[in-house]
Amino acid sequence: MTRAADLRGTAKPPTLLTDQDIHLFNEGTHLALADKLGAHPAVVDGVEGTFFAVWAPNAAAVSVIGDFNGWRPFGDALRPRGTSGLWEGFVGDVRRGARYKYHLVSRLDGYRVDKADPFAFHDEVPPETASVVWSLEHEWGDGAWMAGRAERNALAAPVAIYEVHLGSWRRVPAEGNRSLGYREIAPLLADYVAAAGFTHVELLPLMEHPFFGSWGYQTTGYFAPTSRYGTPQDLMFLIDHLHQRGIGVILDWVPSHFPTDQHGIGFFDGTHLYEHGDPRQGFHPDWNSFIFNYGRNEVRSFLLSSALFWLERYHADGLRVDAVASMLYLDYSRRPGEWIPNKHGGRENLDAIDFLRRLNASVYERCPGAQTFAEESTAWPMVSRPTYVGGLGFGMKWDMGWMHDTLAYMAHDPVHRKFHHGQLTFRMMYAFSENFVLPLSHDEVVYGKGSLLAKMPGDDWQKRANLRLLLGYMYTQPGKKLLFMGGEFGQWREWNHDASLDWHLLEEPRHAMLLRWVRDLNTAYRGVPALHALDTSPAGFAWVDCNDAEQSALVYLRRAGGGTDVVIVACNFTPVPRRNYRIGVPGAGRWEEILNSDATLYGGSGQGNLGGAVAAPVPWHGRLRSINVSLPPLAMVAFRGRDDEASSAR
Repeated sequence: MTRAADLRGTAKPPTLLTDQDIHLFNEGTHLALADKLGAHPAVVDGVEGTFFAVWAPNAAAVSVIGDFNGWRPFGDALRPRGTSGLWEGFVGDVRRGARYKYHLVSRLDGYRVDKADPFAFHDEVPPETASVVWSLEHEWGDGAWMAGRAERNALAAPVAIYEVHLGSWRRVPAEGNRSLGYREIAPLLADYVAAAGFTHVELLPLMEHPFFGSWGYQTTGYFAPTSRYGTPQDLMFLIDHLHQRGIGVILDWVPSHFPTDQHGIGFFDGTHLYEHGDPRQGFHPDWNSFIFNYGRNEVRSFLLSSALFWLERYHADGLRVDAVASMLYLDYSRRPGEWIPNKHGGRENLDAIDFLRRLNASVYERCPGAQTFAEESTAWPMVSRPTYVGGLGFGMKWDMGWMHDTLAYMAHDPVHRKFHHGQLTFRMMYAFSENFVLPLSHDEVVYGKGSLLAKMPGDDWQKRANLRLLLGYMYTQPGKKLLFMGGEFGQWREWNHDASLDWHLLEEPRHAMLLRWVRDLNTAYRGVPALHALDTSPAGFAWVDCNDAEQSALVYLRRAGGGTDVVIVACNFTPVPRRNYRIGVPGAGRWEEILNSDATLYGGSGQGNLGGAVAAPVPWHGRLRSINVSLPPLAMVAFRGRDDEASSAR
């Protein structure tokens, strides 16, 4: 057996790291560390083995331990690379599949610890914690998707996202309630998402995480997909398959914090290497986790390389960046005296701001067809505006305000809704200040909040009608769409990550009807340009009547721009049908009823407008023509017609 020491005596020991790599790493601008650090199988001088490299600047000694050397410390020692803080070495007879860790001895008091590889491509199945030597070859078949994905991810494109927790979407009760693997789930998920009409899936974090109950948001493997569902190639197969079915893939990514597990990157070499040493900056009180030191160059290189790794190696179409607000504010969830102001005396985290701008600039430069999405819950300005105008540079931002206001409004008994009308209309004061996604996400159906269906007031029929109304309202509002799994067919119980969705409910007609409503909403959203082309532009929206609080009704129009097509949307948030409801319209002729959430095929009462209404020369709502329609109870209806106003403007 050829060990590392056998090759260290050569005049020039073998290495993957160039001087330029070290310079960029220490400068904080290396964007491809996955190619250089970690474990890389290779053949050197006819010897098959593996290159290892790890960052541990405060270590006195670093060695690779594993099943190939009996996990004995110092058997395969690494050597320091100058003063870079990097340790490297080639270990012979270590092949793909070998389990390993790094044994580190700190310069501080001789502290010793065994750590998983921060740059590992693969890990043992938790609760085991060793890294696994692996390579990332895969024969991709999604060339057509990759060539055209920029158009599918554009702001003018319809983006309807199905948010999925892979471990609980569908399980196998006959086999101990186990989760499906990446390859097993691929055809099932693709078939379901395609049939329901969604354009993208968003996967809750798949990066390796020790605690399944964290849903992936306590990440230890920033370059390794969780092995709970298979190998890296298995995940590549899933993404490849979805792409070949015309479905985009967004990955949740967590640069805001990381867990304190001993095998992870916290206190890595006996010092606070990746995290701030001062707990007022380096420890998150909400999640009992470490916070990255965004001001450290090498940490920036680590995180930037991780983000680009998932986009480039795994062909992800976007990254949803978790908990951005916690990164931006030094006093996030902290009382006075528990945080340190920035150099100007403010509460803004200047290092995190700089990192996020670099992140987005790097993504859009190297992966121009991809998008980044910010989960940012405050009024921080220009989150989704370019960095060159002072923005953070994200492509889109979750509209958390819309979500909170809308769900709060829908929770009111309809008799009281007229007193809370502003919860619906306020959004349009800021709706185009960012490129928004309207999220009904996993966070809204856990911790006692109840499922979307269970949140709705009223009896069984009213709950279902309210949910259909909520979804129809979301799909016709400006902004991209996101719906967490289970909401599309009206799951009654809130989400449980240890159990499958309640698929048996689809055997009941009322739940199948709700799924059909979501499918038809997706079909209309994708097929009618007025409902998506100007999702992020004020030119795509206008109020027809936002003041009918007494009847709890809203009427607005959506335009695509540059054409004569327009959609009028009317929502009735009470169980009282509104007969002879007149709506001013911008065009003559017949207005086709293209959506009606009260149709019987969706479980409604069947009230509507017999397929449409003809505009009459009756001035209303400041327009020369109007239609006289019926607004069904707890329902939304949408009419498509001519946009003579846009035609005359041209």
